[in-house]
Amino acid sequence: MHFGGRALSSLRLEKAYGSFNKDFRPDYTPGETGLDRYVDFGKSDFTGRAAALAERTAGARRRFVVMEVADTDVEVVGFESILKDGAAVGYVTSGAYGHCIGKSLDAGYIPAALVREGARFEIDILGEMRTATVRLQPLYDPESIRLRG
Repeated sequence: MHFGGRALSSLRLEKAYGSFNKDFRPDYTPGETGLDRYVDFGKSDFTGRAAALAERTAGARRRFVVMEVADTDVEVVGFESILKDGAAVGYVTSGAYGHCIGKSLDAGYIPAALVREGARFEIDILGEMRTATVRLQPLYDPESIRLRG
């Protein structure tokens, strides 16, 4: 079946999935992306092992999150600023309108200390400040029942 890249991006954000080369790149650490659960720390030698173990002990400085944008008349494309109390605290890596849930979504990185369900931020979208709320669970099929069915 034919599908478009924007449709795929919409679906992955509804499931809170990141995208390689957008949301996950070599300049993000395993702890920041949440992909550290797939790292085999039992291996005795791999490039970056010491740094990944240090981050695991200390905790990641920032975290990848998906946010629901309050307004549905706009959507982010990436690299927009994420602000908290007027100060830039992070940036958007990708975004799309979630057609299954009827909401505009964005993904990006914010300081780990600010990550909590329902935390509110502002995003500068085309020169207008828009409210965005952190959603720690996927907005579509959060228990992944449809994936297993």
